[in-house]
Amino acid sequence: MELGAFFDSEFDEQAAVAVATKAALKEPFERLVAIAVSCIRNGGKILFFGNGGSAADCQHLATELTIRYISDRAPIAAIALTTDSSALTAGGNDIGFENIFARQVAALAKPGDLAIGISTSGNSENVIRALKQAKDMGVTAAAFGGKGGGPMADVADPYLVVPAKTTSRIQEMHITLGHMLCGALETELELV
Repeated sequence: MELGAFFDSEFDEQAAVAVATKAALKEPFERLVAIAVSCIRNGGKILFFGNGGSAADCQHLATELTIRYISDRAPIAAIALTTDSSALTAGGNDIGFENIFARQVAALAKPGDLAIGISTSGNSENVIRALKQAKDMGVTAAAFGGKGGGPMADVADPYLVVPAKTTSRIQEMHITLGHMLCGALETELELV
């Protein structure tokens, strides 16, 4: 492998995906921000869930909201359902891995909350089941996806599907969109 060419191609691909994402996702992003603002203003919370790298994004974004993103300000209610090892392992063992997030949504969410599932493929069964659980409870079921959207498209709205097939590029756009959500919430809630 010629490292210089590899370096350039990675940046070129990332830049192309960023341009395509910007062109495709403005409207669903604006809807997500409006829903999130309403949720927080009305005493609700944002619940994030996903697997693997998406689980790490959930933790990252929940922390940006509860602690700080741009500046010191009042906390924004958010939780990552990916962080409680006891709940995850008991759920996986007792009710099946496909139900670990749905069970937590059933226990912790209430109407007016916002559930955000993150899956690079849109195929993660445990994320899809949690989004269905959220909808059944009157909780907005939104998501970040990629690779054409997968079956998550039947459940999530708004659904921000990154127009890419490469997992790493999708993950990069998910964290960019997540950071944009945090920044927009701070601004719209006049917390900056």
